[in-house]
Amino acid sequence: MPPTLASLVRHPGLKLSVLAGEDRLETPVRWAHVSELADPVPYMEGGELLLITAMQIEADDPEEMSRYVRRLVGAGVVGLGFALGVKYAEVPPALAAAAKEEGLPLIGVPRPTPFIAISKAVSAAIAADQYRAVTAGFEAQRELTRAAIGAEGPAALLARLAAHLDGWAALYDASGSVVAAAPDWAARRAARLTADVERLRSRPGPASIVVGGGCTAGAAGAEPAEDTAVADRVELQSLGTGRRTRGVLAVGTGAPLGTAERYAVHSAVALLTLTTERSRALQDAEQRLGGAVLRMLLAGEPDHARAVAGRLYGGLLDAPFRMLVAEVPSGGGAAQQPHAAPSAVDEAPTEAATTTTASTSAGTAAGEAEACDPLATLIDIMEAAAARTGESVLVVPDGGRLIVLAPDGGAAVTACAEHARTVEGRRGTKARPRDRTAAAPSGDELVIGLSAPAGPIAAAAAYRQAEQALSVARRRGRMLVEHEQVAAGSVLPLLADDAVRAFADGMLRALHEHDATGRGDLVASLRAWLSRHGQWDAAAADLGVHRHTLRYRMRRVEEILGRSLDDPDVRMELWLALKATASGTSA
Repeated sequence: MPPTLASLVRHPGLKLSVLAGEDRLETPVRWAHVSELADPVPYMEGGELLLITAMQIEADDPEEMSRYVRRLVGAGVVGLGFALGVKYAEVPPALAAAAKEEGLPLIGVPRPTPFIAISKAVSAAIAADQYRAVTAGFEAQRELTRAAIGAEGPAALLARLAAHLDGWAALYDASGSVVAAAPDWAARRAARLTADVERLRSRPGPASIVVGGGCTAGAAGAEPAEDTAVADRVELQSLGTGRRTRGVLAVGTGAPLGTAERYAVHSAVALLTLTTERSRALQDAEQRLGGAVLRMLLAGEPDHARAVAGRLYGGLLDAPFRMLVAEVPSGGGAAQQPHAAPSAVDEAPTEAATTTTASTSAGTAAGEAEACDPLATLIDIMEAAAARTGESVLVVPDGGRLIVLAPDGGAAVTACAEHARTVEGRRGTKARPRDRTAAAPSGDELVIGLSAPAGPIAAAAAYRQAEQALSVARRRGRMLVEHEQVAAGSVLPLLADDAVRAFADGMLRALHEHDATGRGDLVASLRAWLSRHGQWDAAAADLGVHRHTLRYRMRRVEEILGRSLDDPDVRMELWLALKATASGTSA
């Protein structure tokens, strides 16, 4: 505890007396300061015990003393020490009355007690309090370290931390999900902070924010968060050694953290960062191994891949898995050429592979990408979901895309699908498979193709399926398309291509030019005739013309195009051209 006015009054060597404000003696004292200025307020920071002899003030003037004491209280001065027997034998009644009126503790300092003795007593008490805090912080660090290296790992660490803070603690993984909390009820409280955790994760680390408790500032570099309608005070601290957040620690207390508590929290942050960051050498080895396993699978060597994988991938190759290909399109959805599968003779993918097993609480992403990187976010979400359930997933960054192997029906695939639904709902582009007007994703949005369930022997086929689904996702304006959905819906969304539209415009240009002269509506007549499968009466009725008029128009179409409508290939090309131009107009 820091020194208080009460502890100074009880100090046997100071022999101080209380002249006013007896009910406010438990107020902490930050420092003892001597000033004879008529207005010392500009030099105060708040929390001081001000010591005076009243040499420069009119201590007998009630109005002057009222203004003087009021200014001190407004500046945060916690007490006023008055030297007895220097200028005044006793405290002037005007000063005593003003102190009582404003509720400012007034302390009598006897002539034998020098002001410096009071300053030394305050300084010694502050130093002792800081030493106790440091000692307690080191002891907490030892306890937290023992908990962190124990069998229970982060869960035990959180329990010790919560007990030390007399509050609660929770750990979030890289995707923002709660993975552990202490006590157990704290998981519900931590779940309410999802929006604030997401806000913290979007900032480069290290970072922190403070939530609730009526706070207006946080720890060094922190800023207040949005959720302030809570009873406790919560600090959120990012975890990780780089600028990208690997996890978040939340601690909730009934009051701002003291020095000892702050030491404990900083120790917990350091220890949890060690548990979420794997050594670079081990990570690089796993990356090279993961890339080699994928290349063997795609080269049709499942037995070799299984032998190389060993125990690292758990049962990933022993049960059906899904192949996922994800990328951020460049150029706002223009058709892209399919990528070749990573070759079995390649040295390595463009970026190294990463794996996640039950022993890792958060995954890695290519380099030190920002949290807002869509590919890095997808990695975090899938690896965090896999870690929570003990699954193994293989993630191989390949240039500007990702290739992922994940158990069929597992948590990683489910988390990917849920993420896609959330993003599509947020950006308002949740296109249906039959929606031919869906806009392709823009250059900063993720598209994902997911294969059907497959085994190691069919990995190459699964890769082709994921590529096909990815291509359909681009064209349909969807974030995620599964291979089972490729054949669903209409073929018309596949016509949303610049080359197809150029072909359609060229094929129909002569007819549009004819119609522009006002000599007949050949395009509309052709569309009606084709839609009625060449039935003259029905098509003429749709157009509101005589069937002989329609026959004449179709002859003119053949003459202008130089092609026969009796040819089924010509009719098919004309119908697709009409649909492609209609899709381009409506889009």
